Amino acid sequence: MSGHQTKQKLSTLVLGAIGVVYGDIGTSPLYALKETFAGHHPLPVIEANILGVLSIMFWTIMLLVSLKYVAIIMRADNRGEGGSLALLALVSELTKENPKLSWIVMILGVFAAALFYGDSMITPAISVLSAVEGLKVIAPSLEHYIIPITLIILTTLFFVQKHGTGRMGLAFGPIMVAWFTILGILGLISIAQHPHVLLALSPTYAFHFLVDAPWLAFLALGSVVLAVTGGEALYTDMGHFGKYPIRLTWFGFVLPALVLNYFGQGAMLLDNPAAIANPFYLLAPEWALIPMVLLATAAAVIASQAVISGAFSVANQSVQMGFLPRMEIRQTSDQAQGQIYVPLTNWTLYLSVIFLVLTFQNSSNLAAAYGIAVTGTMMIDTLLISFVIVMAWRWSKWLSALTIGTFFLVDLAYFSANALKIPQGGWFPLGIALISFTVLTTWKKGRKLLYAEISRQTVPMELVISGVDDVMRVDGTAVFLTSAREGAPSAMLHNLKHNQVLHERNVLLTVSVEDQPYIADDERLTIKDLTNNFYRISLRYGFMEVPDIPLALQTCTKKGLPFDMMTTSFFISRAMIVSSPRPGMAQWRERLFLIMSKNAMNAADFFKIPVNRVIEMGTRIEI
Repeated sequence: MSGHQTKQKLSTLVLGAIGVVYGDIGTSPLYALKETFAGHHPLPVIEANILGVLSIMFWTIMLLVSLKYVAIIMRADNRGEGGSLALLALVSELTKENPKLSWIVMILGVFAAALFYGDSMITPAISVLSAVEGLKVIAPSLEHYIIPITLIILTTLFFVQKHGTGRMGLAFGPIMVAWFTILGILGLISIAQHPHVLLALSPTYAFHFLVDAPWLAFLALGSVVLAVTGGEALYTDMGHFGKYPIRLTWFGFVLPALVLNYFGQGAMLLDNPAAIANPFYLLAPEWALIPMVLLATAAAVIASQAVISGAFSVANQSVQMGFLPRMEIRQTSDQAQGQIYVPLTNWTLYLSVIFLVLTFQNSSNLAAAYGIAVTGTMMIDTLLISFVIVMAWRWSKWLSALTIGTFFLVDLAYFSANALKIPQGGWFPLGIALISFTVLTTWKKGRKLLYAEISRQTVPMELVISGVDDVMRVDGTAVFLTSAREGAPSAMLHNLKHNQVLHERNVLLTVSVEDQPYIADDERLTIKDLTNNFYRISLRYGFMEVPDIPLALQTCTKKGLPFDMMTTSFFISRAMIVSSPRPGMAQWRERLFLIMSKNAMNAADFFKIPVNRVIEMGTRIEI
């Protein structure tokens, strides 16, 4: 690749990263400082508090985002991919020899994914609401239009998801470049008028604020953390853009713009404490208010889009890793594999976001609900990365203890401060996380019990092959989908029992998902000849991929086993699950599993098998 092409590719990745990765953390200046001083635990707007809060905010961003996520956790990529489930898959591989430790890791990773669902519902609501609230600054009489306009914007956003976001995404980069540029300029102008606000860059101001008024400072942490919401997205979106473009844009552009804006808001408060009513919008000159509201709304929509796309990705990963039943997942782009649309997730998010807007009414009330999900996720990420630091990177004991201990204490302090806000709204993301966690773990446990029962009933293939010499054969190929790597599929046994025939060629096909994001095409498929025209094929996919069986079987021709779809029949066992007298899990969870099983997407549709080539055979299984 030429130097010009390399630069062109890097510039595209940089622009894309600015447009997608930083939407959430980039819209935090709309509400973070305001909530710290005028939220549910208001602080007096005096110089000592302003400098103390700014100092804590700056060093929190540097410690939790710059050091923890950008410098350290981004090193723990799972073959280029990031995020809670990718980190879970990586740590699961490290702890697979220790069942108890592996179980603890699985619980942590799944709960982090569950917390993300709560976060993905709050982000669109608070981002768009806080942006549209600028109408009050333009004219107080416009206040009663805020809720209707917010609902219209959010409704439009969720309704366009099914068309894909490829074209919309092209505009994200330039809009967010303009957003961060203006954030920095407005902050710089304000700082120039009150340069002594830069004293807050010294950690001594944070220390004195924490020591002189420890209870007030502890309460303030619950809102200060809003400045780092979205910091985990830098790791989550690493697979789309790579480490270098994200690190380059963070340190070279986004971080300076955010710090300048926060310090600019603080400088204005030093001169005019009454500006705490809305310090973000009051930074702008009066003539620029309407353009600022429009730009802030566009940035909030971009932040919401990034979170919605992230929720689609987590849903897809959860299905592939066996934490959710099969559901419809549509590819919305032929070029970008990561661009998908998950209808169930989209409309669940939409109803939840509308509920939040109508229930909480303003961004200040929503801020109380916001921090708990973010701090919980960050704390779990610290626990998971500790396994990588100790078991994979093998840092020295003192360095490991210092790093892990520092991050965990900071995370715990912020989580504890936000726990005080559970009655004011923190109950919502926790409730959503508990529901999501219950669903994810129930499906995982139920499938484990189901596979165990299927394995128990399995007949060895050797017995089948040796006993079918006299069975009538018909032309064509029969593909039997089976989750078991050993034994005869129940669909094959039912076919033999009821139809008393076999196809000329019989293939036992197993699809598995690995603890890595993508599988190379030359490693995807293995064929084992079982003799007597019986074959076992294993198909491997990564947890970021969407399985396509007909497409995968085309590669069998190169391995000497050609497939003609017009003469191939696919036999699928549909498990009719019933509760046993002694269930393997609590009865209410078993009932939940049965409901999820009945509503799971048809296997043929999920694996993209032509409907007219499918034969389904029911199997009664007790768990």
